[in-house]
Parts: sequence; C-alpha cells; structure tokens
Amino acid sequence: MIEHTVTFRLKHSHGSDEETTFLTAAAALAEIQDVKDFVIRRQTSPKNPHTFGISMRFDTQEQYDFYSNHPAHQAFIQEHWLTSVDDFQEADFEPLESA
Repeated sequence: MIEHTVTFRLKHSHGSDEETTFLTAAAALAEIQDVKDFVIRRQTSPKNPHTFGISMRFDTQEQYDFYSNHPAHQAFIQEHWLTSVDDFQEADFEPLESA
C-alpha cells in the first residue's frame, strides 16, 4: 500500500473564491479510479507554514502510477496546481515490513 500525501500553501487568501475553486478541483481527484481514503485537511499547527494537506491511498504501485498519469490529474496540475500553489512538500509512504 502507498499513502500519497502533499502539504501546501496557496497563493490565494483564506476564504477567497480562488481558494474555493482550487479545493473543489482538488476534491474531484477522489473520483479517479483506485483512489482510496481521499481527504483534504486544513493544517492548524503554527509549526508548519503549509495551510492544507491532501492524502490518499493506493493498493499497488501500478494504481499510484495510473493516478499520477491520469488525464484528470495532469489537467489539475496544469490548470490549478501550477497557478495556485505557493509552496509544497510531497511524500509517499509504504508500511514497514515486520522484522
């Protein structure tokens, strides 16, 4: 299993129409085949400069690759991510094997 996570800060003001548009577009990514446990969260700790996080899970690397290359994901990156995100950090996690 792979947990894909990204934290980010938008260029747009909190509560703005642009923020709403971005988050609505991001939420649509949950509809891509094999995306599981999709969630968008508002980050509340003052220790982190990012204001949002998105996470989702995939059972296999192939499913994750399918998502990454999906036309809807690629369109989201071009139309929303590149124009709206000020800073981000991405991480992909797999469970540790038992010793």
